[in-house]
Amino acid sequence: MNKQTKVWLVLSIALSLLALGSACGGSKDSGTNAPGSAGTESAAGGPYSGPTGTIAGVVSYEGTPPAPKKIDTTADAACGKANPNLVTDDTIVTDGKLANTFVYIKDGTAEGGKKLTDYTWSTPATAVQLDQKGCHYAPHVFGVQTNQKISITNSDQTQHNIHWIPKGNPEWNQSQPNGAPAIEKTFTRPEVVIPVKCNQHPWMKAYIGVMRTPFFAVSGTNGAYEIKGVPPGKYTVVAWREGGANGTEKTFEVTVPANGSGKADFSFGSGPATTSTKPSLTMMPAIEFPMLHK
Repeated sequence: MNKQTKVWLVLSIALSLLALGSACGGSKDSGTNAPGSAGTESAAGGPYSGPTGTIAGVVSYEGTPPAPKKIDTTADAACGKANPNLVTDDTIVTDGKLANTFVYIKDGTAEGGKKLTDYTWSTPATAVQLDQKGCHYAPHVFGVQTNQKISITNSDQTQHNIHWIPKGNPEWNQSQPNGAPAIEKTFTRPEVVIPVKCNQHPWMKAYIGVMRTPFFAVSGTNGAYEIKGVPPGKYTVVAWREGGANGTEKTFEVTVPANGSGKADFSFGSGPATTSTKPSLTMMPAIEFPMLHK
């Protein structure tokens, strides 16, 4: 065997070993850490099965709340007939208590040092109902878990348009005539909060909080809320209400004892929430854009 043949033989063996090592070792990046994938969060384990507690409280409004605005419905007689005294519903205050505040556990650690995302939380089988009734969205603020169905209905004698504008989920925009079948939709990624509007009736607004866990609630007309089934631990609880460009948030640190309750009360400031532009309350023609993702 001459010298040149030996060199080629050694080079061939080296290249073969290198290729074999790459094939056996595999890629270190399996794609789970791609932007927007579930791999960007900690991998969830099994369901939680220990003792639980609750987080409860009241959301107050300090000062004089902004007066509701009268809505002009002359362009759609069906709205005026269904709701003759139609007014805006962005601030609902009763005896100093604020409704429609989305309260949720944002962060924290359960006993044993685990995060809530270290457990798996089953998706509720029951769909959340979103109705268009009296030319308002009902409910005005609500929460769902990821992959939980939202059943959208139109109880009015006029056509509506559902257009939500998320940041981390696909945008969706579809008209729904009166008498049309319910539409079912889901969100795959957590997001707080997603605004919803009707392109045809610009005063119609709703807000959806999408959570991976079931630990959220919305304050009622008495300002009260309750989050049940929380593992014992220390948590950061956030109260979100609409107003301004992205809403207003307040936070509260709370300790939840086993088989007990942690209290988290919130208070929002006086005066009307400000917006960058003054919205028109005049009826507009529906605009429906074709979406790539249904």
